[in-house]
Amino acid sequence: MMHLTPAMQDFILHWGEMGQKWGTNRSVAQIHALLHISPEPLSADEICDLLNLARSNVSTGLKELQSLGLVHSSRKLGDRRDHFHSIRDMFDLVHTVVESRRAREYAPTLKALQTVQKEAAMDATPEAVRARIADTLETMQMFDDWYAEVNRLPRSVQMALVKMGARIARFLPKAKSPD
Repeated sequence: MMHLTPAMQDFILHWGEMGQKWGTNRSVAQIHALLHISPEPLSADEICDLLNLARSNVSTGLKELQSLGLVHSSRKLGDRRDHFHSIRDMFDLVHTVVESRRAREYAPTLKALQTVQKEAAMDATPEAVRARIADTLETMQMFDDWYAEVNRLPRSVQMALVKMGARIARFLPKAKSPD
Protein backbone atom coordinates (compact mmCIF):
# COMPACT_ATOMS: atom_id res chain seq x y z
CA MET A 1 0.00 0.00 0.00
CA MET A 2 1.11 3.55 -0.73
CA HIS A 3 2.55 5.62 2.13
CA LEU A 4 1.57 9.30 2.37
CA THR A 5 4.55 11.55 3.04
CA PRO A 6 4.04 14.88 4.82
CA ALA A 7 4.16 16.68 1.45
CA MET A 8 1.52 14.34 0.03
CA GLN A 9 -0.67 14.85 3.10
CA ASP A 10 -0.29 18.63 2.79
CA PHE A 11 -1.26 18.47 -0.89
CA ILE A 12 -4.36 16.41 -0.09
CA LEU A 13 -5.35 18.65 2.83
CA HIS A 14 -4.91 21.83 0.79
CA TRP A 15 -6.88 20.38 -2.15
CA GLY A 16 -9.65 19.55 0.31
CA GLU A 17 -9.69 23.12 1.62
CA MET A 18 -9.74 24.49 -1.91
CA GLY A 19 -12.50 22.07 -2.84
CA GLN A 20 -14.76 23.73 -0.31
CA LYS A 21 -14.06 27.11 -1.93
CA TRP A 22 -14.81 25.57 -5.34
CA GLY A 23 -18.17 24.32 -4.07
CA THR A 24 -17.17 20.71 -3.48
CA ASN A 25 -17.26 18.67 -0.29
CA ARG A 26 -13.87 18.53 1.47
CA SER A 27 -13.78 14.71 1.43
CA VAL A 28 -14.60 14.59 -2.29
CA ALA A 29 -11.75 17.00 -3.03
CA GLN A 30 -9.37 14.99 -0.84
CA ILE A 31 -10.29 11.79 -2.68
CA HIS A 32 -9.60 13.54 -5.98
CA ALA A 33 -6.28 14.88 -4.68
CA LEU A 34 -5.18 11.40 -3.58
CA LEU A 35 -6.11 9.89 -6.93
CA HIS A 36 -4.45 12.79 -8.74
CA ILE A 37 -1.07 12.19 -7.11
CA SER A 38 -1.26 8.40 -6.85
CA PRO A 39 1.03 6.71 -9.37
CA GLU A 40 -1.36 3.75 -9.59
CA PRO A 41 -5.15 3.40 -9.51
CA LEU A 42 -6.53 2.76 -6.01
CA SER A 43 -9.44 0.69 -4.75
CA ALA A 44 -12.12 2.27 -2.58
CA ASP A 45 -10.77 0.31 0.40
CA GLU A 46 -7.27 1.71 -0.16
CA ILE A 47 -8.71 5.22 -0.38
CA CYS A 48 -10.58 4.66 2.90
CA ASP A 49 -7.40 3.49 4.63
CA LEU A 50 -5.15 6.22 3.25
CA LEU A 51 -7.55 9.10 4.00
CA ASN A 52 -9.14 7.58 7.11
CA LEU A 53 -12.63 8.08 5.65
CA ALA A 54 -15.75 5.97 6.03
CA ARG A 55 -16.51 3.60 3.16
CA SER A 56 -19.87 5.28 2.52
CA ASN A 57 -18.16 8.67 2.29
CA VAL A 58 -15.62 7.33 -0.21
CA SER A 59 -18.31 5.60 -2.31
CA THR A 60 -20.39 8.77 -2.48
CA GLY A 61 -17.30 10.86 -3.30
CA LEU A 62 -16.20 8.50 -6.06
CA LYS A 63 -19.66 8.58 -7.63
CA GLU A 64 -19.62 12.38 -7.60
CA LEU A 65 -16.13 12.54 -9.11
CA GLN A 66 -17.13 10.03 -11.79
CA SER A 67 -20.26 12.03 -12.63
CA LEU A 68 -18.06 15.11 -13.10
CA GLY A 69 -15.74 13.14 -15.38
CA LEU A 70 -12.75 13.71 -13.09
CA VAL A 71 -12.27 10.09 -12.03
CA HIS A 72 -12.55 6.83 -13.96
CA SER A 73 -12.58 3.22 -12.84
CA SER A 74 -10.66 0.27 -14.18
CA ARG A 75 -10.19 -3.40 -13.34
CA LYS A 76 -7.11 -5.45 -12.57
CA LEU A 77 -6.72 -9.12 -13.49
CA GLY A 78 -7.48 -11.36 -10.54
CA ASP A 79 -9.13 -8.54 -8.54
CA ARG A 80 -12.90 -8.08 -8.50
CA ARG A 81 -12.70 -4.57 -7.09
CA ASP A 82 -12.81 -1.40 -9.14
CA HIS A 83 -9.69 0.73 -9.06
CA PHE A 84 -9.97 4.48 -9.52
CA HIS A 85 -7.72 7.03 -11.15
CA SER A 86 -7.88 10.71 -11.89
CA ILE A 87 -7.36 12.22 -15.31
CA ARG A 88 -3.57 12.06 -15.69
CA ASP A 89 -3.06 14.82 -18.25
CA MET A 90 -3.27 18.26 -16.59
CA PHE A 91 -4.56 19.97 -19.72
CA ASP A 92 -7.40 17.43 -19.94
CA LEU A 93 -8.10 17.79 -16.22
CA VAL A 94 -8.37 21.58 -16.40
CA HIS A 95 -10.50 21.32 -19.54
CA THR A 96 -12.86 18.87 -17.82
CA VAL A 97 -13.21 21.14 -14.77
CA VAL A 98 -13.85 24.24 -16.90
CA GLU A 99 -16.42 22.45 -19.09
CA SER A 100 -18.20 21.03 -16.06
CA ARG A 101 -18.39 24.40 -14.31
CA ARG A 102 -19.46 26.10 -17.53
CA ALA A 103 -22.32 23.63 -17.93
CA ARG A 104 -23.40 23.79 -14.27
CA GLU A 105 -22.92 27.50 -13.56
CA TYR A 106 -22.19 29.75 -16.51
CA ALA A 107 -24.63 28.42 -19.13
CA PRO A 108 -27.65 28.49 -16.76
CA THR A 109 -26.76 32.07 -15.79
CA LEU A 110 -26.68 33.11 -19.46
CA LYS A 111 -30.06 31.48 -20.01
CA ALA A 112 -31.52 33.15 -16.91
CA LEU A 113 -30.19 36.55 -18.04
CA GLN A 114 -31.78 36.08 -21.46
CA THR A 115 -35.12 35.31 -19.80
CA VAL A 116 -34.81 38.25 -17.39
CA GLN A 117 -33.92 40.58 -20.26
CA LYS A 118 -37.09 39.57 -22.14
CA GLU A 119 -39.18 39.98 -18.98
CA ALA A 120 -37.69 43.40 -18.28
CA ALA A 121 -38.56 44.58 -21.80
CA MET A 122 -42.22 43.78 -21.18
CA ASP A 123 -42.76 45.13 -17.67
CA ALA A 124 -42.10 48.32 -15.75
CA THR A 125 -38.39 47.64 -15.18
CA PRO A 126 -36.59 51.01 -15.29
CA GLU A 127 -34.44 51.71 -18.35
CA ALA A 128 -31.25 51.95 -16.27
CA VAL A 129 -31.87 48.47 -14.85
CA ARG A 130 -32.69 47.05 -18.29
CA ALA A 131 -29.44 48.55 -19.60
CA ARG A 132 -27.48 46.98 -16.74
CA ILE A 133 -29.05 43.56 -17.39
CA ALA A 134 -28.30 43.90 -21.13
CA ASP A 135 -24.68 44.90 -20.43
CA THR A 136 -24.26 41.96 -18.06
CA LEU A 137 -25.67 39.52 -20.59
CA GLU A 138 -23.66 40.98 -23.47
CA THR A 139 -20.38 40.81 -21.54
CA MET A 140 -20.98 37.30 -20.25
CA GLN A 141 -22.02 36.14 -23.73
CA MET A 142 -18.88 37.70 -25.21
CA PHE A 143 -16.69 35.69 -22.80
CA ASP A 144 -18.65 32.51 -23.49
CA ASP A 145 -18.35 33.01 -27.26
CA TRP A 146 -14.60 33.64 -26.87
CA TYR A 147 -14.25 30.47 -24.80
CA ALA A 148 -16.19 28.43 -27.38
CA GLU A 149 -13.95 29.71 -30.20
CA VAL A 150 -10.73 28.99 -28.31
CA ASN A 151 -12.09 25.59 -27.32
CA ARG A 152 -12.48 24.69 -31.02
CA LEU A 153 -8.78 25.30 -31.67
CA PRO A 154 -6.38 22.36 -31.71
CA ARG A 155 -4.79 21.62 -28.36
CA SER A 156 -1.35 22.67 -29.61
CA VAL A 157 -2.70 26.12 -30.50
CA GLN A 158 -4.47 26.43 -27.15
CA MET A 159 -1.23 25.54 -25.37
CA ALA A 160 0.69 28.12 -27.40
CA LEU A 161 -1.87 30.79 -26.45
CA VAL A 162 -1.64 29.90 -22.77
CA LYS A 163 2.17 29.93 -22.87
CA MET A 164 2.12 33.35 -24.55
CA GLY A 165 0.20 34.62 -21.55
CA ALA A 166 0.73 38.25 -20.67
CA ARG A 167 3.53 38.64 -23.24
CA ILE A 168 0.87 39.51 -25.80
CA ALA A 169 0.07 42.66 -23.79
CA ARG A 170 3.35 44.16 -25.01
CA PHE A 171 1.81 44.45 -28.48
CA LEU A 172 -1.35 46.18 -27.30
CA PRO A 173 -1.81 49.90 -26.66
CA LYS A 174 -1.13 50.89 -23.06
CA ALA A 175 -4.07 52.06 -20.96
CA LYS A 176 -3.82 55.41 -19.27
CA SER A 177 -3.15 55.08 -15.57
CA PRO A 178 -5.84 56.46 -13.25
CA ASP A 179 -4.90 59.73 -11.56
